[in-house]
Amino acid sequence: MFDEDGSLDPVLKFILWFILAVAIAKVAWQWLTADVWHWVSVDVWGWVSEDVWGWLIGHPWWFSLIILGTLVLLCFVVFSDRTVYADYSDAEDTEEEYATAPVTEAPSVLTFRMKQLTAMSADGFEQACADLLARDGFVRARRVGGSGDLGADVVAWDPDDRKIVVQCKQYATPVASGAVQKFNGTAVPEHSADVAVIVALNGFTKPATDFAQRHNIVLIGRPELKRWAHGEHLYAVVDEQHSPA
Repeated sequence: MFDEDGSLDPVLKFILWFILAVAIAKVAWQWLTADVWHWVSVDVWGWVSEDVWGWLIGHPWWFSLIILGTLVLLCFVVFSDRTVYADYSDAEDTEEEYATAPVTEAPSVLTFRMKQLTAMSADGFEQACADLLARDGFVRARRVGGSGDLGADVVAWDPDDRKIVVQCKQYATPVASGAVQKFNGTAVPEHSADVAVIVALNGFTKPATDFAQRHNIVLIGRPELKRWAHGEHLYAVVDEQHSPA
């Protein structure tokens, strides 16, 4: 029903709105073809000769609708007037308030939704990983991926001056063992990595996971990526991933 970011599935949302629209249309049609015609042809003419209050008391549903409509209209007028007055007052004091208002700092915690990461280009996905490392306090975090990068898409250094080399895989399917083996052959010999990490948007195969465990390669699959992207420190995600159950 809900996706991993907590949003209602778009297809289900469309179906629910469609059902609601059909129900409203059916009720409206029955009301227009039955109640309204009866009201116009019988009740209105009877009202001309009856006492107004007696008619209202004799038709509780119409009485309720009239009262409710009046209240809604009144609230709309009142709040509309307040909004216009507030906008006008704010416009007069804009320059003074702008000059005296304290500067509001941007939020310090960078986060991404999984939908955002999925929709990014390959370069954008690599840059997002670099930005998350910088958010976590890694220094000189930068994207270095490109032609001839030998498996290093992002590099950075942690507070203990350990070099972290990250390979980013935005594949639609789990990363296979061959890709992990290839990265293992370049992370340390070519890039002098102290910590070798592969980030995969859609996880890893079982052989890839087994190989990484034997060669101390950190794998960040979809569940770990979600936690990292939503605000957890990378090392906190890694430590919990490798902690004994």
